[in-house]
Amino acid sequence: MPVWKRLAVWPAGSRTKWAVLLLWLLLAFVAGPLGSKLTSAQSNDATAWLPKSAESTLAFEAGKHHFGVGDTLPAVVVYSRDGAVTPEDRAKADADRARFARYSDGALAPVAASQDHKALLLTVPLTMHGDDGFNQLVDHVKDMRHQARTGAPGGLQVDVTGPGGSAADLAGVFGGVDGPLLLATIAVVALVLLLTYRSPVLWLVPLLSVGLSAALANAVVYLLATHAGLVVNGQSASVLTVLVFGAGTDYALLLIARYREELRHHTNRHEAMALALRRSLLAILASATTVTLGLLCLLAARMNSTRGLGPVAAVGIVVAYLAMTTLLPALLVILGRWLFWPFVPRAGADTATDEEHGAWGRIARWVARRPRTVWLVGAVALAACALGGLGLRTGLTQADSFTTTQESVVGQSVVARHFPAGSASPFDVYAAADRTTEVTAALERTHGVARVLDPQRSGDWVHLKAVLADPPDSKAAEHTIEQVRDAVHAVPGSSALVGGDTATRLDTARAYTHDERTVIPLVLAVVFLVLVALLRALVAPVLLLASVALSFLAALGISVLLFRGIGHPRSDESLILMGFLFLVALGVDYTIFMVTRAREEAAVRGHAAGVVRAVAVTGGVITSAGLVLAATFSVLGVLPAVSMLQMGLLVAVGVLFDTLLVRTLLVPALALDVGPRLWWPSALARRAAPTAARGAVPVPGPARTGEPGASESATARPRR
Repeated sequence: MPVWKRLAVWPAGSRTKWAVLLLWLLLAFVAGPLGSKLTSAQSNDATAWLPKSAESTLAFEAGKHHFGVGDTLPAVVVYSRDGAVTPEDRAKADADRARFARYSDGALAPVAASQDHKALLLTVPLTMHGDDGFNQLVDHVKDMRHQARTGAPGGLQVDVTGPGGSAADLAGVFGGVDGPLLLATIAVVALVLLLTYRSPVLWLVPLLSVGLSAALANAVVYLLATHAGLVVNGQSASVLTVLVFGAGTDYALLLIARYREELRHHTNRHEAMALALRRSLLAILASATTVTLGLLCLLAARMNSTRGLGPVAAVGIVVAYLAMTTLLPALLVILGRWLFWPFVPRAGADTATDEEHGAWGRIARWVARRPRTVWLVGAVALAACALGGLGLRTGLTQADSFTTTQESVVGQSVVARHFPAGSASPFDVYAAADRTTEVTAALERTHGVARVLDPQRSGDWVHLKAVLADPPDSKAAEHTIEQVRDAVHAVPGSSALVGGDTATRLDTARAYTHDERTVIPLVLAVVFLVLVALLRALVAPVLLLASVALSFLAALGISVLLFRGIGHPRSDESLILMGFLFLVALGVDYTIFMVTRAREEAAVRGHAAGVVRAVAVTGGVITSAGLVLAATFSVLGVLPAVSMLQMGLLVAVGVLFDTLLVRTLLVPALALDVGPRLWWPSALARRAAPTAARGAVPVPGPARTGEPGASESATARPRR
C-alpha cells in the first residue's frame, strides 16, 4: 500500500485517532486568538486593490513622492437646506473647518458656496499615517459626522461624502457583519445537516469540524497578511468564511455517506472508516485540488484584490480538506455508531440496494432509457437560460453599490444638486511644471471638465485638480477621464499622469477586463488537466468541462433576470470572473464525485450499469452537498453590498443547476450515450465495452446481493 494511503487511514486507527484529535485541539488553541485578528489585517482602500501599473496608481505614487499628498483621501462635508443658507450656517461650516484641520497635514481650502446659495462645501484631505492609516481614516470620518451635526442650526442638513466618506461606508459594510455572517452561515449549515441526517446528534460533528477549520483558516490568512504581504479585504474575508463552511460540509457529506455504507458491511467501525477513507479520499482530493488550483489561477490577475483572493480562498479549501479527512473521521470513530441514531447502520443488514430502489435509482434508470433525448433537451434548456446573460450591465455607481442607505450616497446626491456633480471628488493631474500652461489648456478644452482649480507647484512638478461636470462614479465621467488622458498625454514633454477616484474606477474596470481574458482560460486549462489526471481519460474531461461551462452561462442568464427583479440591474465588474471561478471550480466537484464513482463501478459492472449505479448511490449525498453550498453562498445576502448579494445569488443558482440538472441528468445521459468511449484512451474503455456490447444491462437495474458485479453493494463483497 502506498505511504500516503497508510497515512490517510490514521484517523481510523484505534490509537492514532487520539493523536489526530489531540493535534487538532492544539491547533484550535493557537488558531483561535490569531483568527480573531483577521479584520485588523484587512486593506479596504482602493489603492491597495489596484495594479501597480495602472495610471491612477502611478499618479498616486507621483503625488506621494512630489507633493506628500499620496497618503490622503478627501472627505467632503456638504451643508444644505431648502432655502438659502444663513450666516449661522456659514459660521458652523467655518468652525468645522477649523476643527477638522487636525485631520489633515495640509491647509484646508475655504468653504465654498453653491451658486443657488442653498449649500456649502468643505473639503478635508484626510491624512493616513502608518500601516493603520486606513482604520484611522474611518475613525476620523465617524468623528467628523458626529461633530458636524453637533450644534448645527435647525433645518440644516449635514452629510459627509466624497472618497473618504465612501471608504468609511465600505469599511462599515464589511467590517461590521463578521459576526452576523458567521452566525447565519452556521445556522444554514446546521439546518441542512439536520434535515439530511435526520439525527439529533450527527449533524454536530461535521459542524464542529468545519468550525475549527474556519478558525484555523482565518489564523493562517492573518499570518500571511501580516508577515507575507498578502492583500486581504472585506470581500475576500467574507468569501473565506462562506467557502470553508460550504466546501468543508460538502467533503463531510461525501465521507459520512461512504462511512455509513461501509458500516453496513463491517462490524468493526475502525475498519469501516479505513475503507471509507481509502475509497472516498481520491474524489475528495481531486475536488479540493481542482478548486485550489483554480483559485490560485487568480495570481495571474492584475487587480491586487483579485490576486489576493486566490491564496486566501485556497488556504480555506486546503484547511477544510485537511479537517474533513483527519479531524472528522477521528471524531466519528471515537464517538461510534450511536451518532447515527435513530437510523443506526448495522453490519449485515439487507440494505445493499436501498439507493437503487429509491428515487435516485428510478431517475438513473429513466435517464438510461432515453439518454440522447435527455441530454439534448437539457442542453437546449440551459442554452435558453443563458440568453438572459445578454442583458448583463456592469459598472456599479456609488448609489448602486449598497442595499441600505449610506450617508456618502446621500451626500453625493446633495452635492450633485447644488454644485458641479464632480465637486465631491475632483480628479488629479500631475505633470512637468514647465508644461503647466499647455496641460491646463488641454484640460479646459476637454468636454466634461467643469473647471480647473489653481495649480500647486513643487520643484519640477505641478499638481492640478479639476472638477468633472458629471457624477464622478458615472460612465460619462469615466469617458471624460479617457479624453483627459488623451489630451494631456499629447502635450510634448508633460509626463502627465491622471488619477483620482474616477480614474481609479476606470482603471479597475480595465483591469477586470484583462483578468477575465487571462484567468478564465487558465482556470479551464487547470480544471481540464486535473480531470485528465483523475480519470486517466480525454473524452470525459472535455464533456464534463463543457457541461459545467454551459451551466455557468445558464446560471448567469437566470441571475441577470433575478438581479433586475430585485431592483439591482447593474453588476460589479468582478461578477463574471468571480462567478465563473467559483462555479466552474466548485460546480465540477459534484460531477467529480459522481464520475469517479461511475469509473469505480464500471470497472466491475460494465459501463452502463456502472453509470446508473453511480447516479443512484451518489444522488442523495450530492444533492445535500449542493444544497449546503447554495445555501451558504446565499448567506452573502446579509451583507449590505450589492456585489456580494449578486455573487451569492449567482453561485447559489449555478450550484443548484449543477446539482439538480447537470449532474443528475445531463452528464449521466451524455455518459450513457457516448458509452465506454467516455473513458478513452484508458484501459477501462476496452474493459467496459464488452459488458455493454453483450447487452448484459441494456437498461440497468438494481443489482441483487450475490449477483456478479454487485461488489460495491453486496454484503458478501471482498474486503479490499
